Amino acid sequence: MPVYKAPVADTSFILHDVLDLSRHADLPGFAEATPDTVAAILEEGAKLTETSFAPVNLSGDQEGCTRHADGRVTTPKGFREAYDAYVQGGWLGLSVPEELGGQGLPSTLNTVMQEFASAANLALAMYPGLTMGAVAALIEHASPEQKARYLPKMVEGTWSGTMNLTEPHCGTDLGLIKTKAVPNGDGSFAITGTKIFISAGEHDLTENIVHLVLARIEGAPQGTKGISLFVVPKVLVNDDGSLGERNGVSCGSLEHKMGIHGNATCVMNYDGATGWLVGEENRGLAAMFVMMNEARLAVGVQGLAVSEVAYQNAVAYARDRLQGRSLTGPKNPDGPADPIIVHPDVRRTLMTIRSINEAARALILRTALESDIAHRSPDAAARQKALDFLGLMTPVVKGVFTDLGFDNAVKAQQMFGGHGYVEEWGMSQFVRDARITMIYEGANGIQAMDLVGRKLAKDGGRAVMTFFGEVEAFCKANASDPAMQPYVGPLGEGLGRLQQATMWFMNNAMAKPDNAGAGATDYMHMFGLVAMGYMWGLMAKAALAKEGEPGMAEKLVVGRFYMERLMPETAAQLARISAGADTTMALAADAF
Repeated sequence: MPVYKAPVADTSFILHDVLDLSRHADLPGFAEATPDTVAAILEEGAKLTETSFAPVNLSGDQEGCTRHADGRVTTPKGFREAYDAYVQGGWLGLSVPEELGGQGLPSTLNTVMQEFASAANLALAMYPGLTMGAVAALIEHASPEQKARYLPKMVEGTWSGTMNLTEPHCGTDLGLIKTKAVPNGDGSFAITGTKIFISAGEHDLTENIVHLVLARIEGAPQGTKGISLFVVPKVLVNDDGSLGERNGVSCGSLEHKMGIHGNATCVMNYDGATGWLVGEENRGLAAMFVMMNEARLAVGVQGLAVSEVAYQNAVAYARDRLQGRSLTGPKNPDGPADPIIVHPDVRRTLMTIRSINEAARALILRTALESDIAHRSPDAAARQKALDFLGLMTPVVKGVFTDLGFDNAVKAQQMFGGHGYVEEWGMSQFVRDARITMIYEGANGIQAMDLVGRKLAKDGGRAVMTFFGEVEAFCKANASDPAMQPYVGPLGEGLGRLQQATMWFMNNAMAKPDNAGAGATDYMHMFGLVAMGYMWGLMAKAALAKEGEPGMAEKLVVGRFYMERLMPETAAQLARISAGADTTMALAADAF
């Protein structure tokens, strides 16, 4: 059975030594996030995910969800008990404001918990994860009455939440939505239509499911400007908060998927279901984007999470599996062969995954911290700067970390040889589960185009120029430190290439948009490599300050590996971007 141990020490190092969480003690909720409190949260979160989530991951994949004749869906054996343990621990309300039933702690700590839970059991972690996204959207846009009716039970975990966007004929282009909403005359609407690929659309973990549904009110404008958002509960809620009649929403079928078998991915049918408008008419997409942006960052966390658990199992196998002899002489002379971890190519693979994971964790937590600043700081300038960083990094976190998460899961599977292809070892599940993260919440090609087509030019390029300036300032400030040279030297070179690519787009994409489309994915990954390289620079600086303490020497070696072996890829990416779109677009469609 696969193993998982939450990376508590590395997470603590990032939170305290790299990001210095205590610097933000003046923000709401941060004063309560003392080192002792954070340590307790990390330890308890690790214990829960390691002992409740992880043991039912492989079995949940093998069993999957079951849809019954009456439309009910049951989750795999053990999921209900693990979910109940999560609820009883109060984890859903970790970062929700206290007045809404939560603990009001920084959402950065919730991001930590998302990684631990997703690594231990991605399919199960999606249920509370989707609820958190729905809660965020309702906090931002729901009326006071709607908040009072739905949020307490959702924060408690007694009720769950979903988002319903995709329809059979439209995914990315939401302007094509056909689900309709007809006024009932009493302030409610009758919602009719079909939604597909709805994660956690129907299940037995909670007594009610609060669906957030995009639909078009009769007579509304066509396209995205005519879409509204509605709250549509599975079971109607009485004025006193008790549950009433079953609403006109049902699971028509379960999708038969490549992975995340333990999560109920549903076709949802709305047959005149009663729903209530959230926010303003025809402004539903803006309201839903709160949940979508939360979800995109959460999916980036999922990419890291699967990469981490796959890495841990690959390391365990490489230490144990005897095969061949070291090129420099036997390392296990009393045994028939050496463990495969002695071989340079095995080391190369494991070091690649580890160097990405540690940098990705740092960038994700930095992004989560910026989200906290954006939502909690009383300083308008600080909020704007944080929002700029958040907007710029969201497509990078989602697109790059899920692409790399899948690649790393495959690399980790390769360590097992033929055993990796056999289901009982669990590596196949990691590969299959990781694959969806590249697709849902906006396929990664869309993330790349969002970065190049929207985020670079937004506000005159303010966000990207601020980020470039921050990295440049770091490199200059540490240029004279010999111990930092292995980090800031390659980082500066990578940043220079990224700036060249950015200028190339500015000079060549306006007149010929296909140039942006052809180079967008390379640019997104180049941006990710440099951003992670910057995180390695910050981590190296912090590790040098703690030199001699456990784990710091290893940290510095892994960072040097990243700079030597991964950062040079920016040169190839710059070459591909600069080649433009001519050959990419040259063939006629029927020539493919």
